[in-house]
Amino acid sequence: MTTHQNPATGDPAALTALERTALLTAALRAAETSRADRLYTDPYAAGLAGSTGRALLAEVAAVTGRRTDGQDVPSTPDFNAIRTRFLDDHLRHLTHERGVRQVVLAPAGLDTRAWRLPWPDGTRLFEIDRPALLGHKRERLAEATPRADLRSVAADLTGPDWEETLRASGYDPARPSVWVLEGLLYYLPRDEVHRLLNRIAACSTPGSGIAADLVNSAALTLPQMRPLLSVFEGWGTPWVSGFDEPEILFDACGYTVTALQPGDEGADFGRWPDPVPPRDVPGERRVFFVHGSLRAPR
Repeated sequence: MTTHQNPATGDPAALTALERTALLTAALRAAETSRADRLYTDPYAAGLAGSTGRALLAEVAAVTGRRTDGQDVPSTPDFNAIRTRFLDDHLRHLTHERGVRQVVLAPAGLDTRAWRLPWPDGTRLFEIDRPALLGHKRERLAEATPRADLRSVAADLTGPDWEETLRASGYDPARPSVWVLEGLLYYLPRDEVHRLLNRIAACSTPGSGIAADLVNSAALTLPQMRPLLSVFEGWGTPWVSGFDEPEILFDACGYTVTALQPGDEGADFGRWPDPVPPRDVPGERRVFFVHGSLRAPR
C-alpha cells in the first residue's frame, strides 16, 4: 500500500455532519452483507459504521419502513444496495475489460472497494476525502491489506486545489481514469455540481469514465419524500439539488452518459421494490445512476 497526504487518525466525534453520513452508508452496507440474498459482501462495513452508524441507520429505518397506504417512503436500503452493486459492476467492466488502471473515488467516504474487490495488476486507486474521515477509515482498517495500489488524498472537493494534491499523489491526467461520485451530488448546490464536473473533466483524458448517482427535482419536494428528507435536514445535511435530465447536465461538462433508474434493466438485481416511472411522466420522484465517458474536445 502506498499512501500520500495521510491525515491524522480520526474518530466519529471529530467528523462533521456531512462526513458522518458516511457512517450511515457503512451501516447500510453492513446490513446488506448480513442478508442471505445480498448483492455484495463488505466484511469491513460493520467495523467502519460502529455504534454511531447503526444509530443513524435506525433513524432512517424508522421512516423508511414499507407501508401499505400508497405513500411509501423510498426504500433506502434497497437503493443503497443496488447503487453499490451497480458501481461495483461498472468498475469491474472498465478495469478488467477496458484496461483502465486509474480509479478515483470522489469522495471515498468509508468505501472499501480497494480492499474487497479484485483489481487487475497495476490498478492505482485514489480515495479523495477530508482528513478526518480518511483518518477514521485508516484507524479502523489498520490490519487490512488493500488489493490495489491505494493512494489516500486528503482534500475537500469543493476546495480550491484538490487537483494539485491529487497529482502529487501519483494521478496522471494523461492516462485513462474512471471517476466515481457516489452519494455526493444531491448535497451540493447546482452551480457547485457543474463546477465539480467541469474540474474533473479538465483533469481527465478523453475516453475516461465517470459514474454517479443523482435525484430529480421532484425528489426534493414531493410529500412522500418529506419524512426521509427531514431526517437529513435534522442532521444538518439537507439534499439541495436535483436534475431532471442528467444527460444534459453531463453533456454540458463534456460527457456522454446513460442514465438508469433503479429497477431498469442493469440497475435492478431483483431488489427494487417500486414501479419504475417512465421518464416522460411528470411529478415522479426519480433516482438516476449515471455512467459514461469524456468526449474529445469539439
